[in-house]
Amino acid sequence: MAWIQINVTVEEALAEPLSDAFMECESASVTFEDAEDQPIFEPEIGTTPIWQNTKVTALFDAEVNGKAIIEQVKSMLPAVAEHHFRIEALEDKDWIREWMDQFKPMLFGERLWIVPSWSEKPDPTAVNLMLDPGLAFGTGTHPTTAMCLTWLDQNPPQGKTVIDYGCGSGVLALAAQKLGAAAVKGTDIDPQAIQASEQNAQRNDEQIHFALVKDFDSEPVDLLVANILSGPLKELAEEFQRLVKNGGQLVLSGLLQTQAQELQEHYKTFGFDLDQLETLDEWACLSGRKNG
Repeated sequence: MAWIQINVTVEEALAEPLSDAFMECESASVTFEDAEDQPIFEPEIGTTPIWQNTKVTALFDAEVNGKAIIEQVKSMLPAVAEHHFRIEALEDKDWIREWMDQFKPMLFGERLWIVPSWSEKPDPTAVNLMLDPGLAFGTGTHPTTAMCLTWLDQNPPQGKTVIDYGCGSGVLALAAQKLGAAAVKGTDIDPQAIQASEQNAQRNDEQIHFALVKDFDSEPVDLLVANILSGPLKELAEEFQRLVKNGGQLVLSGLLQTQAQELQEHYKTFGFDLDQLETLDEWACLSGRKNG
């Protein structure tokens, strides 16, 4: 099937209304991109990151009249009337295959592989997680997830009890289980994350209990891994103090390098010595133990 895309760069306040207008014109999808180079590192939970100058791109069936769509959008949203719209034809190709080809097996540490279901296992004797990109964050492509997976490979939780807090796709819970954990639990605030985690556990023939945070409870465990954001991590320090055994391990990621020292000092007041720091790009991963 052939497609066209209509794109235009607008100021922040117009991005959402323009998206709504495109959708009313029966766009197949609308995406936002940074039109300049303005990073957004930590959006508030439940919000959509929008840049001061945002490129809005709408996808349509190539059979539609692109110029008519633009005129309709301008009539619905007069504030964009003077903006420059571009219509581009997209090459007719196998988009599913194109998407699949972007995701290859990835190695973390020495023996932990994340393998898409359509790929062969590069090393059948290694620890292999079958995981496809899907609804929830966390397939290993982001530096914070990659650092957590590498940490688990280097510190296999053999015979330990583990919590994956903010489980996303369940990838860290699955890695811990595959690396020999005695029992693993996962929790998240997003129902889609729980659904994705349960599906990934089933695909990997693993039994892991996942539950929404509001329904989650656990005895103290040997290891808690949390790949979230620095704000929620700071707020959760008291809860993590409750959930980690004395002498147990804590791994925190999802924070920037510039936020690491403050988080280390904050967790020290809750009895944690997070004295190990790993960095990748601008991101950081802290790990250590609970005193006692």
